[in-house]
Amino acid sequence: MKKTSFSRRTLEQRPELADQIPLQQPHVILLDPSSSCNLRCKFCPTGDPNLIKQTGRFQGQLSIDLFKKFISDIDKFPKPLSILRLYKEGEPLLNKNLVEFIKIAKSSNILRVDTTTNGLLLNQALSERLVESGIDQINISLNGLSQDQYKQFTQRSINVAKLIDEIKYLCSISGDTLIYIKCIKEHLSPIEQIQFISLFSGHADKVFLEGLQPNWPNFNFDYIDVNYSVGHYGQELVQRDVCPFIFYMMVINSDGSVSACVQDWNHTLIVGDINTSSVSSIWNGSDLNQMRLDHLSFRKSCYLNCSNCPVLLNGCLDNIDQFAGSLVKYFK
Repeated sequence: MKKTSFSRRTLEQRPELADQIPLQQPHVILLDPSSSCNLRCKFCPTGDPNLIKQTGRFQGQLSIDLFKKFISDIDKFPKPLSILRLYKEGEPLLNKNLVEFIKIAKSSNILRVDTTTNGLLLNQALSERLVESGIDQINISLNGLSQDQYKQFTQRSINVAKLIDEIKYLCSISGDTLIYIKCIKEHLSPIEQIQFISLFSGHADKVFLEGLQPNWPNFNFDYIDVNYSVGHYGQELVQRDVCPFIFYMMVINSDGSVSACVQDWNHTLIVGDINTSSVSSIWNGSDLNQMRLDHLSFRKSCYLNCSNCPVLLNGCLDNIDQFAGSLVKYFK
């Protein structure tokens, strides 16, 4: 039995981001294996296929050839990439090459690889292949404990008992791979919340309830009444004018286009394309640097998604607003 932690993350003292800017390379890269999903969650833009169709956003899988090109770019970084996160908009396990992606990444200039999945495609053979790939962490997001809850919140009927059994099997063979399991707090009654914690306690490395947060600019969900008294990590709600993510995180969509941030669900903040440019040249390129300059000059309203981004209040741990004046010089 594993010793299980029950918090989303420990709000440990983070190194001051302002002291590290400008970064020659990102600390974290999110690379999306799949922009499509097998659920239709009401709180996620990907769950509304008509809305996504209106944006013209690519719906499909990251190719193995483009992934290899990405790795070739990363291997040219002066230092190892700290974290590669294989998820963004869809369900990573829909990509049949995901295990191969992980194996390639773990043999390259990358220190840590993780993914986030709804777990519905897990089976014993796939779980064994995932663990054998060497992946460092698998995060599993649940949306309830019953078929009725899944139908209500994700608009899909699933076998919840089978899902739980598959997750527990993955936990039982996980070895050095960390398994984090979360469920949206507002989808469960107080009694069900206790049941959820108990269900996976001793199996997963972390089990926690996650408050439903407004993560997507210009996308509203109103199917449930939520009181936002604390942030995504349980932190105090503090509004920021300068987005910290664009200074240390890079986000690559499944078609190779590069978004300024993970919240760019409608792909209005495209700053490059790894099909035609190197990862390094995009990270240090004029488009992304202009956005950084605009943010540091308190002109985030130049960008529609930035001006309406709820994550600057709910989802940030870093705050570089007070350092904006001294950082501007790096991006002029």
